[in-house]
Amino acid sequence: MLIPEIDPIAIQIGPLAIRWYGITWLAAFSTIYYLIKKFQKDIDINQTSDLMFYSLLGAILGGRVGYIFFYSFDQFLANPLSILAIWEGGLSFHGGLLGVLVSCYWLSKKWKMSFFWLMDRVAPYVPPGLGFVRLGNFLNSELLGRPTEVSWGVIFPADPLGLVRHPSQLYQAFGEGVILFIYMLIITKRPKPTMSVSGHFLIGYGLIRFSTEFFRTPDQHIGFVLDFLTRGQILSFPMIVIGLFLIYYSKKKTA
Repeated sequence: MLIPEIDPIAIQIGPLAIRWYGITWLAAFSTIYYLIKKFQKDIDINQTSDLMFYSLLGAILGGRVGYIFFYSFDQFLANPLSILAIWEGGLSFHGGLLGVLVSCYWLSKKWKMSFFWLMDRVAPYVPPGLGFVRLGNFLNSELLGRPTEVSWGVIFPADPLGLVRHPSQLYQAFGEGVILFIYMLIITKRPKPTMSVSGHFLIGYGLIRFSTEFFRTPDQHIGFVLDFLTRGQILSFPMIVIGLFLIYYSKKKTA
C-alpha cells in the first residue's frame, strides 16, 4: 500500500505557484511537438508550432466547456461564471478533443489541406501527451480510483474517506500513453488510406478508456449510468463508432 505525500504545488515563489499538473501539460505538448517535428516530415516547423499553440488553446477551452456540460452542468446553471474557473480543475478529455478538432479544422482550411490528411499525421504522436496528463491527474490527487485490496493500492491525501484505491490514473497513463502509442506506431508502419489512421486512434483510445474506467470512481455528483457504467465510458462509445465508420469509409473509397 502506497501513501503518496505529493504536494500538488511543485514550486512556490511568493504568490506564484507552479503546479505539477501544469508541468505535465507542458511536458505533454512539448513531447507531441518534438515527435511531430522529428518524425512527421509532411508538416513544416512553422505549421507544427501553430498546430501546438491552437491545439493547446482548443484543448483547454474545449476541455473546460466539455467538463461543465458533460459532468457539472448543474454548477454552470447555478453559477455561469464557473465555466471560466479553470484554476479550480475540471477538464474533460472528450471536450478537449472536440476543442482540438475545431482548432485543427480551422488550420486545415487556412493551410488549404484536407482535415483528415492533417489528423492522420498528428494522431500517432498524441498518446505520449495523454500519458503525461494522466500522470498529472495522479500527482494532483484527482480522478481517484475505486476502493481495492490489491497490494499496490494507494491512499490519496485528497481522499476524504482515506480508502485504499486503485491508482487508476496510472493505469490510464500507461494505457493511453504507452499502449496506444505502440498501437499507433504499428498501424502507421504501412501506408493507410486517408481517415484510417484517425479511425484507429479513436477506436484505440475509446477501448482503452472504456476498459480503464472500470478502475476509476465515477464523479460523486453523477454516479454510475445504468448502475455500472461511468460517464467517461458512455462518452467513449461514440468515439469507437466514429472510428469504425472512418476505417470502413476509407476502405470503401479506395476499393
